[in-house]
Amino acid sequence: MPISTPDDTLIHEIALTLFPNIGPQLTRQLMSYGGSAKNVLHLPPGKLRKIPGVGPATVAILTGAERTAALNQAEAALRKAEKEGVQILFYTSKQFPSRLKQLPDAPTLLYYQGTADLNHPKTVALVGTRQATDYGREQTEKLVKGIASHQPLIISGLAYGIDIAAHRAALQEGLETIGVMATGLDKLYPPAHRKTAEKMLTQGGLLTEFPFGTQPDKYNFPARNRIIAGLADGTVVIEAAKKGGALITADLAQGYNRDVLAVPGPLGSPASEGCHELIKTNKAALYSEPKDLEELLNWDAALHLQGKFRGPTPYDPADFTAEEFQLIAVLQAATGREEHLDTLAWKAQQPVHAVASLLLGLEFRTVIKALPGKRFALV
Repeated sequence: MPISTPDDTLIHEIALTLFPNIGPQLTRQLMSYGGSAKNVLHLPPGKLRKIPGVGPATVAILTGAERTAALNQAEAALRKAEKEGVQILFYTSKQFPSRLKQLPDAPTLLYYQGTADLNHPKTVALVGTRQATDYGREQTEKLVKGIASHQPLIISGLAYGIDIAAHRAALQEGLETIGVMATGLDKLYPPAHRKTAEKMLTQGGLLTEFPFGTQPDKYNFPARNRIIAGLADGTVVIEAAKKGGALITADLAQGYNRDVLAVPGPLGSPASEGCHELIKTNKAALYSEPKDLEELLNWDAALHLQGKFRGPTPYDPADFTAEEFQLIAVLQAATGREEHLDTLAWKAQQPVHAVASLLLGLEFRTVIKALPGKRFALV
Protein backbone atom coordinates (compact mmCIF):
# COMPACT_ATOMS: atom_id res chain seq x y z
CA MET A 1 0.00 0.00 0.00
CA PRO A 2 1.49 3.42 -0.96
CA ILE A 3 2.35 5.80 1.87
CA SER A 4 -0.11 8.69 2.17
CA THR A 5 1.20 12.24 1.93
CA PRO A 6 -0.17 14.91 4.31
CA ASP A 7 -2.19 16.36 1.42
CA ASP A 8 -3.56 12.94 0.51
CA THR A 9 -4.59 12.31 4.12
CA LEU A 10 -6.35 15.67 4.40
CA ILE A 11 -8.11 15.23 1.06
CA HIS A 12 -9.65 11.99 2.31
CA GLU A 13 -10.59 13.63 5.62
CA ILE A 14 -12.31 16.51 3.83
CA ALA A 15 -14.06 14.10 1.48
CA LEU A 16 -15.45 12.07 4.36
CA THR A 17 -17.32 15.16 5.58
CA LEU A 18 -18.86 15.95 2.19
CA PHE A 19 -21.21 12.98 1.82
CA PRO A 20 -24.92 13.63 2.33
CA ASN A 21 -26.50 12.02 5.39
CA ILE A 22 -23.13 11.27 7.01
CA GLY A 23 -22.99 13.55 10.02
CA PRO A 24 -20.34 14.07 12.70
CA GLN A 25 -21.38 11.10 14.84
CA LEU A 26 -21.38 8.63 11.96
CA THR A 27 -18.08 10.07 10.73
CA ARG A 28 -16.51 9.32 14.11
CA GLN A 29 -18.03 5.85 14.08
CA LEU A 30 -16.54 5.16 10.66
CA MET A 31 -13.16 6.50 11.79
CA SER A 32 -13.16 4.32 14.90
CA TYR A 33 -13.53 1.22 12.73
CA GLY A 34 -11.46 2.29 9.74
CA GLY A 35 -8.63 3.97 11.61
CA SER A 36 -8.24 6.70 9.00
CA ALA A 37 -10.40 8.50 6.47
CA LYS A 38 -8.45 6.93 3.62
CA ASN A 39 -9.08 3.44 4.99
CA VAL A 40 -12.79 4.22 5.41
CA LEU A 41 -13.11 5.38 1.82
CA HIS A 42 -11.46 2.20 0.54
CA LEU A 43 -13.24 -0.37 2.69
CA PRO A 44 -15.14 -2.99 0.65
CA PRO A 45 -18.95 -3.03 0.97
CA GLY A 46 -18.88 -6.20 3.07
CA LYS A 47 -16.75 -4.61 5.78
CA LEU A 48 -18.69 -1.35 5.72
CA ARG A 49 -21.95 -3.21 6.35
CA LYS A 50 -20.51 -4.67 9.56
CA ILE A 51 -20.04 -1.21 11.10
CA PRO A 52 -22.93 -0.33 13.45
CA GLY A 53 -25.06 2.48 12.08
CA VAL A 54 -24.01 1.90 8.46
CA GLY A 55 -26.90 0.87 6.23
CA PRO A 56 -27.18 0.02 2.53
CA ALA A 57 -27.62 3.67 1.50
CA THR A 58 -24.42 4.71 3.29
CA VAL A 59 -22.50 1.79 1.78
CA ALA A 60 -23.72 2.79 -1.67
CA ILE A 61 -22.51 6.38 -1.46
CA LEU A 62 -19.18 5.44 0.13
CA THR A 63 -18.36 2.96 -2.61
CA GLY A 64 -20.09 4.47 -5.63
CA ALA A 65 -19.61 7.47 -7.90
CA GLU A 66 -20.25 9.80 -4.95
CA ARG A 67 -16.87 8.79 -3.50
CA THR A 68 -14.98 9.97 -6.57
CA ALA A 69 -16.98 13.20 -6.65
CA ALA A 70 -16.29 13.85 -2.96
CA LEU A 71 -12.56 13.26 -3.41
CA ASN A 72 -12.44 15.64 -6.37
CA GLN A 73 -14.37 18.26 -4.43
CA ALA A 74 -12.08 17.79 -1.44
CA GLU A 75 -8.95 18.25 -3.54
CA ALA A 76 -10.38 21.45 -5.01
CA ALA A 77 -11.21 22.71 -1.51
CA LEU A 78 -7.67 22.00 -0.30
CA ARG A 79 -6.11 23.84 -3.24
CA LYS A 80 -8.42 26.83 -2.62
CA ALA A 81 -7.56 26.79 1.08
CA GLU A 82 -3.83 26.74 0.36
CA LYS A 83 -4.21 29.67 -2.03
CA GLU A 84 -6.21 31.78 0.43
CA GLY A 85 -4.35 30.92 3.62
CA VAL A 86 -7.15 28.87 5.15
CA GLN A 87 -6.43 26.05 7.59
CA ILE A 88 -8.59 22.94 7.28
CA LEU A 89 -8.70 21.11 10.59
CA PHE A 90 -10.01 17.56 10.95
CA TYR A 91 -11.06 16.62 14.46
CA THR A 92 -7.99 14.41 14.91
CA SER A 93 -5.67 17.38 14.27
CA LYS A 94 -3.69 18.82 17.19
CA GLN A 95 -4.80 22.29 16.13
CA PHE A 96 -8.50 21.37 16.33
CA PRO A 97 -10.13 23.19 19.30
CA SER A 98 -9.85 20.89 22.31
CA ARG A 99 -13.02 22.41 23.81
CA LEU A 100 -15.01 21.07 20.86
CA LYS A 101 -13.45 17.62 20.56
CA GLN A 102 -15.48 15.92 23.27
CA LEU A 103 -18.90 17.41 22.48
CA PRO A 104 -21.28 14.76 21.12
CA ASP A 105 -22.49 16.96 18.26
CA ALA A 106 -19.20 18.70 17.51
CA PRO A 107 -18.21 19.22 13.87
CA THR A 108 -15.55 16.90 12.50
CA LEU A 109 -14.00 19.46 10.16
CA LEU A 110 -13.37 23.18 10.49
CA TYR A 111 -12.23 25.83 8.04
CA TYR A 112 -10.22 28.52 9.80
CA GLN A 113 -8.55 31.70 8.67
CA GLY A 114 -6.84 33.92 11.19
CA THR A 115 -4.09 34.35 13.74
CA ALA A 116 -5.73 33.48 17.08
CA ASP A 117 -5.06 30.25 18.96
CA LEU A 118 -8.28 28.23 18.90
CA ASN A 119 -7.11 26.67 22.17
CA HIS A 120 -6.71 30.03 23.90
CA PRO A 121 -6.65 29.60 27.71
CA LYS A 122 -9.48 32.11 28.28
CA THR A 123 -12.47 32.21 25.96
CA VAL A 124 -15.87 33.88 26.31
CA ALA A 125 -18.80 34.13 23.90
CA LEU A 126 -20.83 37.33 23.76
CA VAL A 127 -24.17 36.93 22.01
CA GLY A 128 -27.48 38.72 21.70
CA THR A 129 -30.25 40.05 19.54
CA ARG A 130 -29.76 41.40 16.04
CA GLN A 131 -32.04 44.31 17.04
CA ALA A 132 -29.63 45.64 19.64
CA THR A 133 -30.49 48.83 21.51
CA ASP A 134 -28.11 51.61 22.52
CA TYR A 135 -28.20 50.08 26.00
CA GLY A 136 -27.14 46.67 24.66
CA ARG A 137 -24.26 48.08 22.63
CA GLU A 138 -23.13 50.16 25.61
CA GLN A 139 -23.17 47.12 27.92
CA THR A 140 -21.23 45.10 25.34
CA GLU A 141 -18.50 47.72 25.16
CA LYS A 142 -18.33 48.05 28.97
CA LEU A 143 -18.12 44.29 29.42
CA VAL A 144 -15.29 43.87 26.91
CA LYS A 145 -13.39 46.82 28.36
CA GLY A 146 -13.89 45.42 31.87
CA ILE A 147 -12.33 42.04 31.08
CA ALA A 148 -9.64 43.27 28.67
CA SER A 149 -6.89 42.90 31.27
CA HIS A 150 -7.37 39.11 31.08
CA GLN A 151 -6.69 39.16 27.32
CA PRO A 152 -9.49 36.68 26.59
CA LEU A 153 -10.50 35.44 23.17
CA ILE A 154 -13.90 36.99 22.34
CA ILE A 155 -16.21 34.72 20.33
CA SER A 156 -19.41 35.66 18.53
CA GLY A 157 -21.31 35.10 15.31
CA LEU A 158 -20.53 38.16 13.14
CA ALA A 159 -24.28 38.95 12.92
CA TYR A 160 -25.97 42.32 13.21
CA GLY A 161 -26.59 43.75 16.66
CA ILE A 162 -24.77 42.44 19.72
CA ASP A 163 -22.49 40.08 17.75
CA ILE A 164 -20.82 42.74 15.65
CA ALA A 165 -20.71 45.10 18.63
CA ALA A 166 -18.75 42.44 20.55
CA HIS A 167 -16.28 41.94 17.71
CA ARG A 168 -15.73 45.67 17.26
CA ALA A 169 -15.34 46.26 21.00
CA ALA A 170 -12.73 43.48 21.14
CA LEU A 171 -10.79 44.97 18.25
CA GLN A 172 -10.95 48.40 19.89
CA GLU A 173 -9.48 46.96 23.11
CA GLY A 174 -6.72 45.11 21.27
CA LEU A 175 -8.25 41.68 21.98
CA GLU A 176 -8.41 38.77 19.56
CA THR A 177 -11.88 37.87 18.40
CA ILE A 178 -13.27 34.91 16.45
CA GLY A 179 -16.32 35.14 14.20
CA VAL A 180 -18.09 31.80 13.77
CA MET A 181 -19.84 31.78 10.42
CA ALA A 182 -22.94 30.02 9.09
CA THR A 183 -21.54 30.11 5.55
CA GLY A 184 -18.39 29.15 3.71
CA LEU A 185 -15.41 31.43 4.36
CA ASP A 186 -15.78 32.79 0.84
CA LYS A 187 -19.42 33.84 1.40
CA LEU A 188 -19.17 36.45 4.13
CA TYR A 189 -22.55 37.22 5.69
CA PRO A 190 -23.71 39.84 6.18
CA PRO A 191 -21.59 41.61 3.54
CA ALA A 192 -21.92 44.87 5.48
CA HIS A 193 -19.48 43.50 8.07
CA ARG A 194 -16.69 42.78 5.61
CA LYS A 195 -14.44 45.60 6.84
CA THR A 196 -14.64 44.35 10.44
CA ALA A 197 -14.14 40.74 9.31
CA GLU A 198 -11.01 41.67 7.37
CA LYS A 199 -9.52 43.30 10.46
CA MET A 200 -10.38 40.20 12.49
CA LEU A 201 -8.20 38.10 10.19
CA THR A 202 -5.13 39.80 11.68
CA GLN A 203 -6.55 40.09 15.22
CA GLY A 204 -8.49 36.87 15.71
CA GLY A 205 -10.06 35.04 12.81
CA LEU A 206 -13.04 33.55 11.03
CA LEU A 207 -14.20 29.97 11.59
CA THR A 208 -16.81 27.73 9.99
CA GLU A 209 -17.69 24.08 9.55
CA PHE A 210 -19.26 24.77 6.15
CA PRO A 211 -17.38 24.15 2.89
CA PHE A 212 -16.45 26.89 0.46
CA GLY A 213 -19.45 28.13 -1.46
CA THR A 214 -22.01 27.49 1.30
CA GLN A 215 -24.69 30.19 1.28
CA PRO A 216 -26.39 31.61 4.43
CA ASP A 217 -29.16 29.03 4.64
CA LYS A 218 -31.38 29.61 7.69
CA TYR A 219 -30.75 26.06 8.96
CA ASN A 220 -27.03 26.76 9.21
CA PHE A 221 -27.38 29.36 11.95
CA PRO A 222 -28.52 27.06 14.80
CA ALA A 223 -25.68 24.71 13.82
CA ARG A 224 -23.27 27.66 13.94
CA ASN A 225 -24.51 28.51 17.45
CA ARG A 226 -23.35 25.18 18.88
CA ILE A 227 -19.78 25.98 17.82
CA ILE A 228 -19.97 29.38 19.52
CA ALA A 229 -21.24 27.73 22.71
CA GLY A 230 -18.71 24.91 22.52
CA LEU A 231 -15.66 27.09 21.94
CA ALA A 232 -16.33 29.27 24.98
CA ASP A 233 -15.78 28.56 28.66
CA GLY A 234 -18.64 30.93 29.34
CA THR A 235 -21.42 32.56 27.31
CA VAL A 236 -22.82 35.98 28.13
CA VAL A 237 -26.24 36.91 26.70
CA ILE A 238 -26.28 40.69 26.58
CA GLU A 239 -29.68 41.32 25.01
CA ALA A 240 -32.23 38.75 23.86
CA ALA A 241 -35.91 38.79 23.06
CA LYS A 242 -38.23 35.96 24.10
CA LYS A 243 -37.08 33.90 21.13
CA GLY A 244 -33.93 33.95 19.07
CA GLY A 245 -30.52 32.54 18.32
CA ALA A 246 -28.93 33.93 21.49
CA LEU A 247 -31.24 31.83 23.65
CA ILE A 248 -30.42 28.76 21.54
CA THR A 249 -26.73 29.43 22.16
CA ALA A 250 -27.37 29.78 25.90
CA ASP A 251 -29.27 26.47 25.99
CA LEU A 252 -26.48 24.76 24.10
CA ALA A 253 -23.82 26.16 26.42
CA GLN A 254 -25.75 24.95 29.45
CA GLY A 255 -26.08 21.51 27.86
CA TYR A 256 -22.31 21.43 27.36
CA ASN A 257 -21.78 22.12 31.07
CA ARG A 258 -20.47 25.62 30.31
CA ASP A 259 -21.25 28.71 32.36
CA VAL A 260 -23.96 31.10 31.15
CA LEU A 261 -24.55 34.67 32.27
CA ALA A 262 -27.21 37.18 31.25
CA VAL A 263 -27.20 40.96 31.44
CA PRO A 264 -30.41 42.38 32.94
CA GLY A 265 -31.98 45.22 31.01
CA PRO A 266 -34.53 47.96 31.61
CA LEU A 267 -37.89 46.63 32.83
CA GLY A 268 -40.36 46.42 29.99
CA SER A 269 -37.68 46.35 27.27
CA PRO A 270 -38.56 43.64 24.70
CA ALA A 271 -34.85 43.36 23.89
CA SER A 272 -34.11 42.11 27.41
CA GLU A 273 -37.07 39.77 28.00
CA GLY A 274 -35.01 36.72 27.10
CA CYS A 275 -32.22 37.70 29.51
CA HIS A 276 -34.70 38.22 32.33
CA GLU A 277 -36.25 34.82 31.68
CA LEU A 278 -32.83 33.12 31.74
CA ILE A 279 -32.08 34.71 35.11
CA LYS A 280 -35.53 33.99 36.60
CA THR A 281 -35.39 30.31 35.62
CA ASN A 282 -31.80 29.91 36.88
CA LYS A 283 -30.55 29.10 33.41
CA ALA A 284 -28.07 31.93 33.64
CA ALA A 285 -26.19 33.78 36.36
CA LEU A 286 -26.81 37.50 36.59
CA TYR A 287 -24.09 39.65 35.08
CA SER A 288 -23.76 43.14 36.54
CA GLU A 289 -20.00 43.76 36.48
CA PRO A 290 -16.81 42.10 35.17
CA LYS A 291 -16.19 40.55 38.59
CA ASP A 292 -19.26 38.31 38.04
CA LEU A 293 -17.65 36.81 34.96
CA GLU A 294 -14.18 36.63 36.51
CA GLU A 295 -15.44 34.71 39.53
CA LEU A 296 -17.68 32.34 37.61
CA LEU A 297 -14.93 31.43 35.15
CA ASN A 298 -12.25 31.51 37.86
CA TRP A 299 -10.22 34.18 36.07
CA ASP A 300 -8.86 35.66 39.27
CA ALA A 301 -5.15 35.00 38.74
CA ALA A 302 -4.41 35.44 42.42
CA LEU A 303 -6.31 32.26 43.17
CA HIS A 304 -3.78 30.05 41.39
CA LEU A 305 -0.54 32.04 41.42
CA GLN A 306 -0.03 31.98 45.19
CA GLY A 307 2.58 29.64 46.66
CA LYS A 308 5.77 28.17 45.28
CA PHE A 309 6.27 25.12 43.16
CA ARG A 310 7.25 22.25 45.42
CA GLY A 311 8.26 19.70 42.82
CA PRO A 312 6.56 16.39 41.98
CA THR A 313 4.42 14.98 44.76
CA PRO A 314 4.06 11.22 45.15
CA TYR A 315 0.47 10.00 45.23
CA ASP A 316 -0.53 6.75 46.90
CA PRO A 317 -3.27 4.92 44.94
CA ALA A 318 -4.61 3.64 48.25
CA ASP A 319 -5.60 7.19 49.18
CA PHE A 320 -7.90 7.60 46.18
CA THR A 321 -10.67 5.86 44.31
CA ALA A 322 -9.70 4.30 40.97
CA GLU A 323 -11.47 7.13 39.12
CA GLU A 324 -9.71 9.83 41.17
CA PHE A 325 -6.29 8.28 40.69
CA GLN A 326 -6.94 8.03 36.95
CA LEU A 327 -7.45 11.81 36.83
CA ILE A 328 -4.27 12.37 38.85
CA ALA A 329 -2.31 10.16 36.45
CA VAL A 330 -3.58 12.13 33.46
CA LEU A 331 -2.55 15.41 35.09
CA GLN A 332 0.88 14.04 35.98
CA ALA A 333 1.47 13.14 32.34
CA ALA A 334 0.09 16.42 30.98
CA THR A 335 2.28 19.14 29.54
CA GLY A 336 2.66 21.72 32.28
CA ARG A 337 0.78 19.30 34.57
CA GLU A 338 -2.56 20.86 33.61
CA GLU A 339 -5.50 19.97 31.36
CA HIS A 340 -8.84 21.41 30.28
CA LEU A 341 -11.90 19.75 31.83
CA ASP A 342 -13.09 18.25 28.53
CA THR A 343 -9.64 16.94 27.59
CA LEU A 344 -9.17 15.52 31.07
CA ALA A 345 -12.49 13.66 30.84
CA TRP A 346 -11.61 12.34 27.40
CA LYS A 347 -8.15 11.12 28.41
CA ALA A 348 -9.51 9.52 31.56
CA GLN A 349 -12.42 8.02 29.59
CA GLN A 350 -14.94 9.31 32.14
CA PRO A 351 -18.11 11.41 31.67
CA VAL A 352 -17.56 15.16 32.00
CA HIS A 353 -20.19 15.54 34.75
CA ALA A 354 -18.55 12.76 36.79
CA VAL A 355 -15.08 14.27 36.32
CA ALA A 356 -16.35 17.69 37.43
CA SER A 357 -17.62 16.16 40.66
CA LEU A 358 -14.41 14.23 41.29
CA LEU A 359 -12.30 17.34 40.66
CA LEU A 360 -14.32 19.30 43.18
CA GLY A 361 -13.62 16.66 45.80
CA LEU A 362 -9.93 16.61 44.95
CA GLU A 363 -9.87 20.40 45.09
CA PHE A 364 -11.32 20.35 48.62
CA ARG A 365 -8.53 17.96 49.57
CA THR A 366 -5.97 20.38 48.02
CA VAL A 367 -4.79 17.70 45.58
CA ILE A 368 -5.67 19.74 42.50
CA LYS A 369 -6.36 23.40 41.82
CA ALA A 370 -8.73 25.06 39.38
CA LEU A 371 -7.23 27.43 36.80
CA PRO A 372 -8.89 29.95 34.47
CA GLY A 373 -10.85 28.55 31.54
CA LYS A 374 -11.92 25.30 33.24
CA ARG A 375 -8.38 24.01 33.37
CA PHE A 376 -7.05 21.97 36.29
CA ALA A 377 -3.58 21.20 37.62
CA LEU A 378 -2.01 19.28 40.46
CA VAL A 379 -1.20 21.40 43.51
